[in-house]
Amino acid sequence: MFDTIRKYAVRFRVSPRAQAPEVRERRAHNLFEAAAAYVAACAEDDQDRIDEASAWVSPEALSFGVSELACRAVIALARERDVSPHSVARDLLGLPAA
Repeated sequence: MFDTIRKYAVRFRVSPRAQAPEVRERRAHNLFEAAAAYVAACAEDDQDRIDEASAWVSPEALSFGVSELACRAVIALARERDVSPHSVARDLLGLPAA
């Protein structure tokens, strides 16, 4: 919970809206770019990149993007392994087979 609050507070500190116009990035990131960067940074435990990707879009958009990425990853792994998405999801979470 405190990690979520910290991420939320960091977003205000580095928000593109809070920066001077000359400091803002020239290109807006979409929610899927933000989700991909965020998940990759989390996997590599890179807090600087996590904070950067979190600032690209709203928390709600990032949450949606991460959820969509998870769904697509589970479907891709299920097709690759020739098993059901349900089995892949449980396996990734370390849950016993249902």
